[in-house]
Amino acid sequence: MRTRERWTAALAGLCLALLPAVVAPLPPQLLPAAEAQQTKSRPVLRIGAIPDQNPEKLNRLYGLVAAELSQQLGVTVTYVPVTDYAAAVAAFRTGSLDLVWFGGLTGVQASLQKPGAQMIAQRDIDAQFYSVFIANTRSGIKPIQNQKGLSVLKGKRFTFGSESSTSGRLMPQYFLSQAGVKLSDFAGGAPGFSGSHDATIALVQSGTYDAGAVNEQVWKSNLRSGKANRSKVMQIWRTPSYPDYLWLGQPNLDERFGKGFTAKLRGAILSWRPSDPEQKQILSLFGAQQFTTVKAGEYKKIEQVGRQIGKIR
Repeated sequence: MRTRERWTAALAGLCLALLPAVVAPLPPQLLPAAEAQQTKSRPVLRIGAIPDQNPEKLNRLYGLVAAELSQQLGVTVTYVPVTDYAAAVAAFRTGSLDLVWFGGLTGVQASLQKPGAQMIAQRDIDAQFYSVFIANTRSGIKPIQNQKGLSVLKGKRFTFGSESSTSGRLMPQYFLSQAGVKLSDFAGGAPGFSGSHDATIALVQSGTYDAGAVNEQVWKSNLRSGKANRSKVMQIWRTPSYPDYLWLGQPNLDERFGKGFTAKLRGAILSWRPSDPEQKQILSLFGAQQFTTVKAGEYKKIEQVGRQIGKIR
């Protein structure tokens, strides 16, 4: 029996030795050359956004977006910050960014500069978006009842946000012009350009400017967080609605990531719901309940106004 037991044990050991080993995957640097090269050559989806708010919030939001899209699409997704609105348009034009969250004006600019660009999605709030005019409470400016009342801003120190912002410059300038207010009518013969909505609110609140125009969503967010102090800065007028903001994708996404990728990307973004914890964080930071499809024709108004004020040629 002992001899038989020894043979049985030896046979079992031999069988175990012949079984395939289960090991953790090797890191790319230790893979065979061909496999490592294949890993390196996999395309990366590079996403970006116009820097319309403070960098801390942008890094948090688009870090979450990159992680969610990577999980849903099965590709590597990375967020690439840009310095300003013009840089976002330039990066899309040159192909340095594959998917960008643009404002209405920059989205139209980028689309015109990159034929075939795909309008992927917009938020549920973007088909009817608003700007608000705000004023320092010590400026003597009172709430305005109608658009013609914007004429009280003549001679005041006034600031827009970025020069290429739809909600912080383009549409506010359009409504001002309809009320007979030219840029040269402001104190000093010209308005200021703060660079972002958060900066506009801070500058008006501090009294550096008497008044300014900002994205309504950012204004409400600043009120909720306490960054905007109602005793120092107030809303004086809300604009009529207009379309704003959208995800814009490169025309070659299917070529780089595989047939049907653009549709898969759109489907992923449209699927985001507050019922999912990660997606809820993203939607909350976007100030939306969900994303919807884009009606490209609605952005013709943005193009027309852009051409009127010389931001699109």
